[in-house]
Amino acid sequence: MPVEFISAVNPNRASDTDPGATGLDVEYARHYAHVLDDGGFDYTLVAYHSSWPDATQLAQFVVANTERIKPMLAHRPGVVFPTNAARTLATLDQIARGRLAVHIISGGNDTEQHREGDYLTKTERYERSDEYIRILRRAWHEPEPFSHEGKYYRFEDFRSDVRPYQDTIPVSVGGSSADAYRVGGQQGDIFGLWGEPLAETRQQIAAVHAIADAAGRPRQRIWVSFRPIVAATDELAWEKAHRILDRVSRTHQARAAASHYPAKGQGRPANVGSQRLLDVAGKGELHDRALWTPLVTATNAAGSSTALVGSYETVAKALLDYVDIGCELLSIRGYDPLNDAIDYARYVVPLVRQELANRREPVHA
Repeated sequence: MPVEFISAVNPNRASDTDPGATGLDVEYARHYAHVLDDGGFDYTLVAYHSSWPDATQLAQFVVANTERIKPMLAHRPGVVFPTNAARTLATLDQIARGRLAVHIISGGNDTEQHREGDYLTKTERYERSDEYIRILRRAWHEPEPFSHEGKYYRFEDFRSDVRPYQDTIPVSVGGSSADAYRVGGQQGDIFGLWGEPLAETRQQIAAVHAIADAAGRPRQRIWVSFRPIVAATDELAWEKAHRILDRVSRTHQARAAASHYPAKGQGRPANVGSQRLLDVAGKGELHDRALWTPLVTATNAAGSSTALVGSYETVAKALLDYVDIGCELLSIRGYDPLNDAIDYARYVVPLVRQELANRREPVHA
């Protein structure tokens, strides 16, 4: 399958460097979706958080206001019953004419899970996700009513009259723990990773694919996420990177002072992916061609936070390094989200696609 690009639609103007906006700014979100659609991105992540605008409705908003981009809808098991979710997602896929993928968020932060009444342990949450995905797939494709009695869900004689528009809705799973590898390897069509150095990324890909092989499933497409910082030259990109680091550091320090939010050096996150990023950052600031880690320590690895820093050409080559080790979905989201998306679409995405096209062209003697 072709290499594809993922961004993330923003419901408002908030960013890591200017977090003040909240809620849904309809006109901004519409403009943002148009930028991604017109810019040639293939997917846009529609993120989930307990306090943010409803992700499913935002995904439908994206579909209604674009022509081609596909929402990668983050979905948290435990909030709604899986039979209800199956009908909701199939309905949305019909509306989208097949432009939908779902990213299962098992949850790596107990505090965030508790906000919506979820008190399962992390291991239990992954077990639930496994059961949840199995139910989704049966609901999308089972022709006759079926019953289910599992550890987390029980129901009788369920049947859905709405099917996905596609043959099936692609299911993405992400994470860096053994539980994530197990569920993703056994159940996922796509597996999402945060941007680590090439060697560590290879190891994670191998771990997921080994589980898929053992389960007799097709190997997952690998999705890897970065926060690129780009400019016309390497020198200008590094100047920009240090300005962003200063602003992000001040923002997170202010959050910590106001609400005990974990800032640099304040506690180690429970999420294994965050722990891995902090371990990488502890080994050095710069890895491989352009992977830069100080923003990881500045944010205490609060989500995807590794940057690829350099000129448009340098960052395009760095992304191709990840393609070469098996990553087919490249997520690039900036610290100045809208303006960065415009720059990526104008300068970085075409370079990557042109190089991939050149590689496919036959060599004539």
